[in-house]
Amino acid sequence: PRRVEPVSEAPGIGRIRVPPRARRGEVVEIRLLIQHPMENGFRRDPLGRAVAKNIIHRLVARYDGREILRAELGSGIAANPYFAFYTRATASGRIEIDWEDDAGVRGSVSAPIEVSG
Repeated sequence: PRRVEPVSEAPGIGRIRVPPRARRGEVVEIRLLIQHPMENGFRRDPLGRAVAKNIIHRLVARYDGREILRAELGSGIAANPYFAFYTRATASGRIEIDWEDDAGVRGSVSAPIEVSG
């Protein structure tokens, strides 16, 4: 018989992709992939028990400490959400992205960007 694994409540693991270098004033794309089940609360596990709602409800991106994106998410987002957005390269620094889910679990990723010109 196959063993039934419980739905993981581990924190989301994120991967960020930021161009390593950009020219001052250039618009750059930031991409983020978060491994998270994004449970909407309507699904049942293999034993018929309701799976608790647990979605990433807050996502904040900062560029060198300054907020550049804030998103309040709902249950319509699929598992392992992918996000892409743009910002203008102004100075060398870090792009930092933080998120929190309904269970209070927080995750974050960051990447440097070097700006010239």
